[in-house]
Amino acid sequence: MTRPRIALTVANAPAGMTLTSRENYVRALTRAGAEVVVVQPGETVPADVDGICFSGGGDLAPKTYHEVDELNVCEHVDPRRDATELAAARVALDADLPTLGICRGFQLINVALGGSLALDIKGHRPAGGEQVVTHTLSVEPGTKLARATAPGEQRVNSRHHQAVTPDRLAPSLVPTVLHDGLVEAFESPTHRWVVGVQWHPERTNEVDDAAARIFDAFVAEASRTPSVTRSS
Repeated sequence: MTRPRIALTVANAPAGMTLTSRENYVRALTRAGAEVVVVQPGETVPADVDGICFSGGGDLAPKTYHEVDELNVCEHVDPRRDATELAAARVALDADLPTLGICRGFQLINVALGGSLALDIKGHRPAGGEQVVTHTLSVEPGTKLARATAPGEQRVNSRHHQAVTPDRLAPSLVPTVLHDGLVEAFESPTHRWVVGVQWHPERTNEVDDAAARIFDAFVAEASRTPSVTRSS
Protein backbone atom coordinates (compact mmCIF):
# COMPACT_ATOMS: atom_id res chain seq x y z
CA MET A 1 0.00 0.00 0.00
CA THR A 2 1.24 3.50 -0.85
CA ARG A 3 2.10 5.54 2.20
CA PRO A 4 -0.35 8.45 2.41
CA ARG A 5 1.21 11.89 2.00
CA ILE A 6 0.36 14.07 4.98
CA ALA A 7 1.02 17.81 4.97
CA LEU A 8 2.22 19.01 8.38
CA THR A 9 2.03 22.75 8.97
CA VAL A 10 4.68 24.07 11.36
CA ALA A 11 6.18 27.23 12.78
CA ASN A 12 9.15 28.88 11.10
CA ALA A 13 12.72 29.05 12.40
CA PRO A 14 13.35 25.36 13.19
CA ALA A 15 15.79 25.59 16.10
CA GLY A 16 15.86 24.50 19.71
CA MET A 17 12.47 23.70 21.18
CA THR A 18 10.71 24.54 17.90
CA LEU A 19 12.74 21.90 16.08
CA THR A 20 12.12 19.34 18.82
CA SER A 21 8.39 20.03 18.63
CA ARG A 22 8.43 19.58 14.85
CA GLU A 23 10.30 16.31 15.17
CA ASN A 24 7.70 14.99 17.61
CA TYR A 25 4.95 15.46 15.00
CA VAL A 26 7.02 14.01 12.18
CA ARG A 27 7.91 10.98 14.31
CA ALA A 28 4.29 10.36 15.33
CA LEU A 29 2.97 10.62 11.77
CA THR A 30 5.79 8.56 10.29
CA ARG A 31 5.30 5.85 12.92
CA ALA A 32 1.62 5.74 11.93
CA GLY A 33 2.63 5.07 8.31
CA ALA A 34 2.62 8.51 6.68
CA GLU A 35 4.99 10.21 4.29
CA VAL A 36 5.26 13.66 5.88
CA VAL A 37 5.47 16.87 3.84
CA VAL A 38 6.47 19.79 6.08
CA VAL A 39 4.83 23.11 5.18
CA GLN A 40 6.31 26.28 6.69
CA PRO A 41 4.76 29.76 6.83
CA GLY A 42 4.61 31.29 3.38
CA GLU A 43 4.63 27.93 1.61
CA THR A 44 1.72 26.27 -0.17
CA VAL A 45 0.37 22.85 0.71
CA PRO A 46 1.00 20.54 -2.28
CA ALA A 47 -2.08 19.52 -4.24
CA ASP A 48 -1.24 15.81 -4.05
CA VAL A 49 -1.51 15.31 -0.28
CA ASP A 50 -3.97 12.84 1.21
CA GLY A 51 -4.50 14.67 4.50
CA ILE A 52 -3.32 17.64 6.53
CA CYS A 53 -2.23 18.01 10.15
CA PHE A 54 -2.22 21.47 11.70
CA SER A 55 0.31 21.49 14.53
CA GLY A 56 0.66 23.52 17.71
CA GLY A 57 2.47 26.81 18.16
CA GLY A 58 1.92 30.48 18.89
CA ASP A 59 -1.37 32.31 19.17
CA LEU A 60 -3.59 33.11 16.23
CA ALA A 61 -3.91 36.84 15.65
CA PRO A 62 -7.23 37.99 17.16
CA LYS A 63 -8.08 39.91 13.99
CA THR A 64 -8.47 36.55 12.21
CA TYR A 65 -11.62 36.03 14.26
CA HIS A 66 -12.67 39.69 14.57
CA GLU A 67 -11.39 40.32 18.10
CA VAL A 68 -9.04 42.95 19.55
CA ASP A 69 -6.24 42.09 21.98
CA GLU A 70 -6.77 45.08 24.27
CA LEU A 71 -4.76 43.59 27.14
CA ASN A 72 -1.85 42.40 24.96
CA VAL A 73 -2.16 38.79 26.11
CA CYS A 74 -1.38 37.16 22.74
CA GLU A 75 2.03 35.56 22.31
CA HIS A 76 4.23 34.54 19.38
CA VAL A 77 1.75 35.72 16.75
CA ASP A 78 2.93 35.03 13.18
CA PRO A 79 0.63 36.65 10.59
CA ARG A 80 2.35 34.75 7.76
CA ARG A 81 1.65 31.43 9.46
CA ASP A 82 -1.95 32.48 10.12
CA ALA A 83 -2.44 33.29 6.43
CA THR A 84 -0.79 30.06 5.24
CA GLU A 85 -2.77 27.81 7.55
CA LEU A 86 -6.16 29.49 7.24
CA ALA A 87 -5.90 29.27 3.45
CA ALA A 88 -4.81 25.62 3.69
CA ALA A 89 -7.62 24.79 6.12
CA ARG A 90 -10.28 26.21 3.83
CA VAL A 91 -8.89 24.31 0.83
CA ALA A 92 -8.69 21.07 2.83
CA LEU A 93 -12.20 21.45 4.22
CA ASP A 94 -13.65 22.27 0.81
CA ALA A 95 -11.88 19.22 -0.66
CA ASP A 96 -12.99 17.04 2.29
CA LEU A 97 -9.44 15.92 3.05
CA PRO A 98 -8.89 14.09 6.33
CA THR A 99 -7.79 16.84 8.73
CA LEU A 100 -6.31 16.74 12.22
CA GLY A 101 -5.84 19.86 14.35
CA ILE A 102 -3.67 19.84 17.48
CA CYS A 103 -3.67 22.66 20.06
CA ARG A 104 -3.15 25.76 17.87
CA GLY A 105 -4.32 23.62 14.94
CA PHE A 106 -7.50 22.76 16.86
CA GLN A 107 -8.13 26.47 17.39
CA LEU A 108 -7.29 27.26 13.77
CA ILE A 109 -9.88 24.83 12.38
CA ASN A 110 -12.49 26.42 14.62
CA VAL A 111 -11.59 29.89 13.33
CA ALA A 112 -11.50 28.70 9.71
CA LEU A 113 -15.09 27.48 10.11
CA GLY A 114 -16.31 30.74 11.62
CA GLY A 115 -15.66 30.23 15.33
CA SER A 116 -13.61 32.37 17.69
CA LEU A 117 -11.37 32.03 20.76
CA ALA A 118 -11.17 33.10 24.37
CA LEU A 119 -7.99 35.19 24.43
CA ASP A 120 -6.59 34.12 27.80
CA ILE A 121 -7.58 31.45 30.30
CA LYS A 122 -5.63 30.40 33.38
CA GLY A 123 -4.34 27.08 34.64
CA HIS A 124 -3.95 25.19 31.36
CA ARG A 125 -0.24 25.49 30.70
CA PRO A 126 2.95 24.92 32.71
CA ALA A 127 3.95 27.74 35.04
CA GLY A 128 6.74 28.21 37.53
CA GLY A 129 8.54 24.90 38.08
CA GLU A 130 5.90 22.78 36.33
CA GLN A 131 7.04 20.68 33.38
CA VAL A 132 3.54 19.91 32.16
CA VAL A 133 -0.06 20.34 33.23
CA THR A 134 -2.04 17.10 33.02
CA HIS A 135 -5.69 16.35 33.53
CA THR A 136 -8.16 13.56 32.98
CA LEU A 137 -11.08 14.09 30.64
CA SER A 138 -13.88 12.03 29.20
CA VAL A 139 -14.31 11.36 25.46
CA GLU A 140 -17.88 11.13 24.20
CA PRO A 141 -18.65 7.52 23.12
CA GLY A 142 -19.56 6.87 19.50
CA THR A 143 -17.51 9.78 18.16
CA LYS A 144 -14.64 9.73 15.69
CA LEU A 145 -12.30 10.61 18.54
CA ALA A 146 -13.57 7.71 20.66
CA ARG A 147 -13.11 5.30 17.74
CA ALA A 148 -9.64 6.71 17.08
CA THR A 149 -8.47 6.55 20.70
CA ALA A 150 -10.91 5.18 23.32
CA PRO A 151 -14.21 6.25 24.83
CA GLY A 152 -14.33 7.41 28.41
CA GLU A 153 -11.50 8.77 30.51
CA GLN A 154 -8.05 9.64 29.16
CA ARG A 155 -5.07 11.38 30.72
CA VAL A 156 -3.84 14.23 28.52
CA ASN A 157 -1.51 17.21 28.71
CA SER A 158 -2.34 20.89 28.55
CA ARG A 159 -0.17 23.63 27.00
CA HIS A 160 -2.43 26.50 25.99
CA HIS A 161 -3.85 29.78 27.22
CA GLN A 162 -6.25 30.57 24.39
CA ALA A 163 -9.27 28.33 24.18
CA VAL A 164 -12.54 27.37 22.51
CA THR A 165 -15.57 27.84 24.75
CA PRO A 166 -18.98 26.38 23.87
CA ASP A 167 -20.29 29.78 22.76
CA ARG A 168 -17.24 30.30 20.53
CA LEU A 169 -17.39 26.92 18.79
CA ALA A 170 -18.04 27.12 15.04
CA PRO A 171 -21.68 26.26 14.27
CA SER A 172 -20.74 23.34 12.02
CA LEU A 173 -18.59 21.60 14.66
CA VAL A 174 -19.73 19.21 17.39
CA PRO A 175 -17.92 19.09 20.77
CA THR A 176 -16.64 15.64 21.73
CA VAL A 177 -14.84 16.61 24.95
CA LEU A 178 -15.91 19.29 27.42
CA HIS A 179 -13.57 20.01 30.33
CA ASP A 180 -13.39 22.85 32.83
CA GLY A 181 -15.96 24.85 30.86
CA LEU A 182 -13.96 24.52 27.63
CA VAL A 183 -14.36 22.57 24.40
CA GLU A 184 -11.21 20.44 24.28
CA ALA A 185 -12.08 18.29 21.28
CA PHE A 186 -14.49 18.52 18.36
CA GLU A 187 -15.34 16.94 15.04
CA SER A 188 -17.25 17.89 11.93
CA PRO A 189 -20.34 15.81 11.17
CA THR A 190 -20.43 17.15 7.60
CA HIS A 191 -16.89 16.10 6.64
CA ARG A 192 -15.36 12.69 6.12
CA TRP A 193 -12.78 13.01 8.95
CA VAL A 194 -12.12 16.36 10.63
CA VAL A 195 -11.03 16.06 14.25
CA GLY A 196 -9.41 18.60 16.56
CA VAL A 197 -7.93 18.17 20.04
CA GLN A 198 -6.64 20.86 22.39
CA TRP A 199 -3.95 18.62 23.86
CA HIS A 200 -0.65 17.34 22.39
CA PRO A 201 -0.84 13.60 21.60
CA GLU A 202 2.52 13.77 19.79
CA ARG A 203 4.13 14.16 23.25
CA THR A 204 3.63 10.49 23.94
CA ASN A 205 5.32 10.55 27.35
CA GLU A 206 2.70 13.05 28.60
CA VAL A 207 -0.52 11.31 27.51
CA ASP A 208 -2.17 7.91 27.78
CA ASP A 209 -1.37 5.36 25.07
CA ALA A 210 -4.98 5.67 23.89
CA ALA A 211 -4.63 9.41 23.26
CA ALA A 212 -1.54 8.87 21.09
CA ARG A 213 -3.46 6.47 18.82
CA ILE A 214 -5.19 9.37 17.11
CA PHE A 215 -2.33 9.52 14.59
CA ASP A 216 -2.94 5.90 13.56
CA ALA A 217 -6.62 6.59 12.91
CA PHE A 218 -5.89 9.80 11.02
CA VAL A 219 -3.25 8.24 8.76
CA ALA A 220 -5.43 5.17 8.17
CA GLU A 221 -8.27 7.41 7.02
CA ALA A 222 -5.93 9.35 4.73
CA SER A 223 -4.72 6.09 3.17
CA ARG A 224 -8.24 4.81 2.56
CA THR A 225 -8.93 7.07 -0.43
CA PRO A 226 -5.74 8.59 -1.83
CA SER A 227 -5.89 12.06 -3.33
CA VAL A 228 -7.17 12.05 -6.91
CA THR A 229 -4.18 14.21 -7.83
CA ARG A 230 -1.69 11.49 -6.88
CA SER A 231 0.09 9.89 -9.80
CA SER A 232 -0.59 6.20 -10.37
